[in-house]
Amino acid sequence: MQLYRLGQSEDREAVLKKLGVESGGIAIMAKKMELLYFYIKDLRTPAANILKQDALSIGAELAVPGGVILCEETHYDCILIGTRKHMEILSRKELAQPFGLKELAQQLKVSLQVRKFSTRIMGIVNANDDSFYEESRFNGSDAVRRIEEMIEEGADIIDIGAVSSRPGAESVDASVELMRMKPVCDAVASEKLYEKALFSVDSYTPSVVEYALKSGFGLINDITGADDPKLIELAVQYNAKLCMMHMQGRPQTMQHDPRYDDVMVEVDTFFAQRIEQCEMMGMARENIILDVGIGFGKTLEHNLILLKNLEHFGHFGCEVLIGASRKSMIDRIIPASAGERLPGTLVLHMKAVENGASIIRCHDVREHKQALAVLKALQ
Repeated sequence: MQLYRLGQSEDREAVLKKLGVESGGIAIMAKKMELLYFYIKDLRTPAANILKQDALSIGAELAVPGGVILCEETHYDCILIGTRKHMEILSRKELAQPFGLKELAQQLKVSLQVRKFSTRIMGIVNANDDSFYEESRFNGSDAVRRIEEMIEEGADIIDIGAVSSRPGAESVDASVELMRMKPVCDAVASEKLYEKALFSVDSYTPSVVEYALKSGFGLINDITGADDPKLIELAVQYNAKLCMMHMQGRPQTMQHDPRYDDVMVEVDTFFAQRIEQCEMMGMARENIILDVGIGFGKTLEHNLILLKNLEHFGHFGCEVLIGASRKSMIDRIIPASAGERLPGTLVLHMKAVENGASIIRCHDVREHKQALAVLKALQ
């Protein structure tokens, strides 16, 4: 007899089926193979004690600070630990409990129903001469050539912007932005490139966005997170998708000492408010994409927390986009210029996919296509 430890598998049901487990037991056992962790903020002390006992009674666990049993404070942060099966039981059991546990049970139930999306690659084309990565800058016919190359390399989405959003970038007049975008938009329309890929306009200027949508673009990539309701109106009018990014401040100021009480809570609250606004204005949730805004008003620690816990944002039922391509956060981990950050980019993006991202915004399409294929084989 021999024993070896199994690694984590994305498709647990397939593993059990290959083993020859009876079909009726596969779904039950698969839930017991997935260990989940939930961070609970500001849980009332009586609720923490009740949840602790309920968790222990079914073989799960609630990690709590030492003072909980003595009720030294009124509220505590906790970590709930258990299998998917445990969480399903608790999401039902706590509905009958007081002290806010009913609300917790409802949140737990929603978190367990995360929708899965297929992974898509978004290639970056910058129609300007100011973006932080020089190799992504293209103009006129060169931009069209690069678009066609990216589609050939495997890009599902092409994201085109005419204004740099790097930290400290200067603002650009709307007329200049439109002048830069117009030739590319015209080429997309005249050559019907929109039939080969989904085109995204990286802009929060209504006149530029509308021109792109009229040219066959189907996605608005808004780094301001739909701060201008006009962009939501345009998305509804043209039945386009809208990617809302979280950013603290503006590109000119966003990296001047960004601070959060809890970056996960604040980004989550931001998304909840903006999604509600979009739906009130007639937008379908399936047309909303969320971007946590890596590097946009975030320190290295904030970025890493968001990437590690990205799966959390799946509870909204929207696709999640991640864009860490060649960003300076890699340089904060190990010194590297923008041209040297491809290996770090691939690691960050593959981890993001494992944690729930379904759209990867990148400069290097071919390399990401290969990395995703290898990741899928491992899973």
